[in-house]
Amino acid sequence: MLELLKSSVLIVLGVVPLSILLGTMAGFAIGHLRVIGGRVVFLLFVLGLTLPFEGIITPLYYQIRDMGLLNTRWAIILPLIGLFMPFSVFWMRAHFVNMPGELSESARMDGANLWQLFRRIHLPLAMPAISSLGILLFLWTWNQFLLAIVLVDDPAKRTMSGALGAFQGQWGTDIPLLCAGSLLILAPTLAIFLIFQRHFVKALLQGSLKG
Repeated sequence: MLELLKSSVLIVLGVVPLSILLGTMAGFAIGHLRVIGGRVVFLLFVLGLTLPFEGIITPLYYQIRDMGLLNTRWAIILPLIGLFMPFSVFWMRAHFVNMPGELSESARMDGANLWQLFRRIHLPLAMPAISSLGILLFLWTWNQFLLAIVLVDDPAKRTMSGALGAFQGQWGTDIPLLCAGSLLILAPTLAIFLIFQRHFVKALLQGSLKG
């Protein structure tokens, strides 16, 4: 069980931070900077939200095989980063598009460049949205099942949810044993949500109240 926990933690650490970074930077560019062609790019990301994992699992398997990453944790990490990008960009754009332009104008008048504008002004204000996005990505990554069982044969390199399928096949259908494993998988997700629930609710209500 400790090996499964370690594997899940490594996969989460590989997926969540990079997904948040890329999604935040892309959301800032599309939502606040209004870059040329940003609306078209955003529509492509929205289209990606309609793409189910099941619909691309077969070509994804052959692509990962050709890259030589089958039966490694990278076979789960890299596809999840790509599959989470549409929602990450959509979520962060919704925050940055509501930021007043006066903030950026004031910062530029004080001599801030684009990177300083993003890092010192908008990034701190986006922490509720970033925290809630991190919670969602953590939950989805921790509970990832399909990619784990298709792309990784070694249960010790899967997520805990994916390893539970092999655990059931190896030891039969002992219901109390499977329930115990399910509770162990559920415990970290419940703890994370309880700890950061205020950030999650704050992000959902952001912009809904005036004054």
